[in-house]
Amino acid sequence: MQLVIGNKNYSSWSMRPWVLMRQLGMHFEEIKLRLDFSENSAFRRAVAHVSPAGLVPVLVDDDFSVWDTLAICEYLHDKFPGQGVWPEDIRERARARSLAAEMHSGFRALRSHCPMNIEARLPEVGARIWAEQEAVRNDVARIEVMWVQALLASGGPFLFGEFGAVDAMYAPVCMRLRTYALPAPAATRSYIERVAAAPGVAAWIADALAEHDFLDFEEPYRKAR
Repeated sequence: MQLVIGNKNYSSWSMRPWVLMRQLGMHFEEIKLRLDFSENSAFRRAVAHVSPAGLVPVLVDDDFSVWDTLAICEYLHDKFPGQGVWPEDIRERARARSLAAEMHSGFRALRSHCPMNIEARLPEVGARIWAEQEAVRNDVARIEVMWVQALLASGGPFLFGEFGAVDAMYAPVCMRLRTYALPAPAATRSYIERVAAAPGVAAWIADALAEHDFLDFEEPYRKAR
């Protein structure tokens, strides 16, 4: 299998299937492309060969392409049954999928105002956003409730016991909360640190820190200063 991704420091959607596959021991070849959405860029040309959507991530398995993070998770669940992509219990699996789908389609304020930037530490930007953006505060409050309820029900250490697709879906949220130092209760901070320390996530973070590839369009707060 091949996984086509973007810059590890910025590409939150790429992070999700990569850390899941790495954490669960699924072997794959990484193909990393520098994010560039300008017309006829090398990025656009390369992705066009494997995905009609023109976006990353894309999983390629024997010339068969799967794009969209959740679709990739489902493909991996079917291809590697019992390997822990989703919980085994039918109701826990449905709840985990519900949480993942909520991430997939929601929390637009948090994602818009706090772009993922793993190498940065931006508490002053986070403080300003927290003070000015009620929608961001609402997003974070909902995420915290979701996490606490799931952790209490499962007993941890991850949302449904062992690390799975739902934790991978929220890994970039953990990165955002760390980067911008957004307020969070102790239980939420502990979960964030457990996610960051998981081997698959830690490997992604290490690669992101080693990139040193500044993309100005991914850091609007720098232009605002």
